[in-house]
Amino acid sequence: MKPLRSLSAAALVSSLAAAAIPAIAADAECVVPSKPGGAMDLTCKLARKALQAKPDAPRLKLSYLPGGIGAVAWHTMISQRRADPNTLVAFSSGSLLNLAQGKFGKATAGDVRWVAALGADFGMIAVRADSPYHSLADLVEALRSDPQKVLIGMSGTIGSQDWIKMALLARRAGVDPKQLRFVALEGGGEEFTAMQANFVQVISGDTSEAALYADAGKVRVLAVLAEHRLAGVLSKVPTAREQGYDVVWPVIRGVWVGPGVSDADYKRWVQAFDRVEAAPGFAQMRSEAGLFPFSLTGDALTTYIKQAVADYNRQARQFNLVR
Repeated sequence: MKPLRSLSAAALVSSLAAAAIPAIAADAECVVPSKPGGAMDLTCKLARKALQAKPDAPRLKLSYLPGGIGAVAWHTMISQRRADPNTLVAFSSGSLLNLAQGKFGKATAGDVRWVAALGADFGMIAVRADSPYHSLADLVEALRSDPQKVLIGMSGTIGSQDWIKMALLARRAGVDPKQLRFVALEGGGEEFTAMQANFVQVISGDTSEAALYADAGKVRVLAVLAEHRLAGVLSKVPTAREQGYDVVWPVIRGVWVGPGVSDADYKRWVQAFDRVEAAPGFAQMRSEAGLFPFSLTGDALTTYIKQAVADYNRQARQFNLVR
């Protein structure tokens, strides 16, 4: 991943004062393409917090448009609000994976205007705090013994990034991914709710979501899918690689606008996030949201995303998820 521009907190007010965004309405919107409580929700909340430091900056309200693991929000914006200059939509690497597999129909990465990546996240595997699985080895042994007895919660269906994370882990452990039992859920918030209710015993999710619950002692994170251990709440959690399973899954998080948004309005959003991400205080905000440094905006982000979609397409073909 490319390094991010560092930022800090109190000076954000003064830096945003200079970052006037005259063509963006005082009341803008960030659409969360999932139910409340997951990392998409966190993305819009981070954008709102960063932009609201000055009274005359856009007041970003959040709205929720779940369904189809992002497909409903994507098609609603493209068909009904494609030229709305005052609406952002949250995205993640999972959105890009869906594009790569054709889960948004004939949609392509070129169908929207990519504004900003706000940070990076990583995959993780978690269980309830009272689970009999205390390590990744415990979970793998249970899956080898009888994969049908372990219900795994995931956001999305077969082929989603949560599915692929577990499929990669299973493959490394010598378990056929087709033997695993998954429960399809709508977003990270619903995954943790289902696990706390014991509808599923394991969840494949993201570290930003896990950090919300691990600190409260509600869950036990068995592994983070990062190259190295992470700072913060999950600092004591070993990586999957440390435990003998070479699975790394980074996740970028950011926002886009509709394809009909004018060049002038698009550039103002890009400039707004350039200033926000370069301002003192943003690094702390990003960390508090459970994200790690990764900043790209505008054309650079668009180039990155088109390459990422191509890479995801090749990876999906390894599991026969696309033709």
